[in-house]
Amino acid sequence: MHKVPLLINGEFVESSTSSYIDVTNPANNEVIAKAPCATEQEMEQAIASAEAAFETWKNVPVTERARVMMRYQALLKEHQEDIAKILASETGKTFDDAKGDVWRGIEVVEQAMNVPSMMMGETVENVARGIDTYSYIQPLGVCAGITPFNFPAMIPLWMFPMAIACGNTFVLKPSEQDPQTPMKLAELFMEAGAPAGVLNIVHGGKDQVEPLLTDPRIKAVSFVGSVPVGQHIYRTATANMKRAQCFAGAKNHSVIMPDANKEHVLNNLVGSSVGAAGQRCMAISVAVFVGEAQKWIPELAERISKVKPGLWDDKDAGYGPVISPQAKQRVLGLIQKGKDEGAECLLDGSDFTVPGYENGNWIGPTVFSGVTPDMTIYKEEIFGPVLSCMGLDSLEDALEVVNNNPYGNGTSIFTNSGSAARKYQRNVEVGQVGINVPIPVPLPFFSFTGWKNSFYGDLHAYGKQAIRFYSETKTITSRWLEDDIPGGPNLTISID
Repeated sequence: MHKVPLLINGEFVESSTSSYIDVTNPANNEVIAKAPCATEQEMEQAIASAEAAFETWKNVPVTERARVMMRYQALLKEHQEDIAKILASETGKTFDDAKGDVWRGIEVVEQAMNVPSMMMGETVENVARGIDTYSYIQPLGVCAGITPFNFPAMIPLWMFPMAIACGNTFVLKPSEQDPQTPMKLAELFMEAGAPAGVLNIVHGGKDQVEPLLTDPRIKAVSFVGSVPVGQHIYRTATANMKRAQCFAGAKNHSVIMPDANKEHVLNNLVGSSVGAAGQRCMAISVAVFVGEAQKWIPELAERISKVKPGLWDDKDAGYGPVISPQAKQRVLGLIQKGKDEGAECLLDGSDFTVPGYENGNWIGPTVFSGVTPDMTIYKEEIFGPVLSCMGLDSLEDALEVVNNNPYGNGTSIFTNSGSAARKYQRNVEVGQVGINVPIPVPLPFFSFTGWKNSFYGDLHAYGKQAIRFYSETKTITSRWLEDDIPGGPNLTISID
């Protein structure tokens, strides 16, 4: 059985631990690898390696750091399908979806290649007589990332390339459920010319996360995952004087106005609701049909019923299994809650299976109508292929529902009215808004900007905000004396 290695000080090493976590194929729950729970000594070695590497890496010219990212993105593109096969085998994603996971990460690496211009400071000459002021952007030190199972390529690539391009070093703790994908990313990163210790990878669970939150050598922590864990990580990291950005839960609404293009709406809702088995933080899990558009709900359920889960290499499969038996049972429990609490189940995927793979974590597409905000399937993030449909009378009613929700990750509106679209984008209390676009994930030259309980922190992932998160600004006020030396002390706050 393959034991997933650690990456410490440039070496891929087998852990000395006696504690391992099974990595399973979600299609049949067979064990395909074992992830180590790094020992205390190995955690110390990883952090110490990153600290030592920072002393030299921070002095590497920013142009050279950018060239490492250039070589890295070329290798990622060259090996995209190889990475996607590993990713699909341990997440169950379809091959095309797995390739998309890798590609969205590559786009962030391409943004990291632009780091020289993004780290430019500011300057003003002669702010006072003979005095100039200018600023430099400098790296923080050792940074850490804790990533989830659902995007094992994209989300690590949100983190360590941006941090390292800024001159920091990094310790990554990927999800124990699919650790082989980030190890392949690390292998290619070392091949691209990253020096030993610049990137270190440890594996495990809660015991391996805690040192990353408390060790004073680590200056910033980035996390993507659930709300309770995100809250804990944010509180612990900030209590230990670290910067933290924690991307947590979501309940994303799509508002469908009656003047929208029906074909466009239905096709987009199919993919955005059950694609990737609904295991996306930006998935549309609530469709709000306004006025006459409520008549489209039965047809939407019919179209979604044609989407069939299957194996990663099945070209006809719409999506794969959910990640684990525990995840499956949680989703099935929420589906049953929806029925018990009075929602109408138009499409029930509870008993779905794939012949020959009955032990897999399969859930068929599921659609509810008549959902109300007091129902459990509305209040909780399901993270499965389940779409809740609501009917409301007006755009104002839809805005009220969306804004009353505690999450603010993403939302969309489908309409042909510029006035309605502008009103929605202006007044909705959600950080990422799509207009006739179902999943409005920004490209990496913007930032990923969830609001409310979807994000804990001040600065978001990738884009310009990531540069600010992973750096400090140093401002210098400079005077070089000439022949006319000012006479006498200045006892005021002014600069002369």
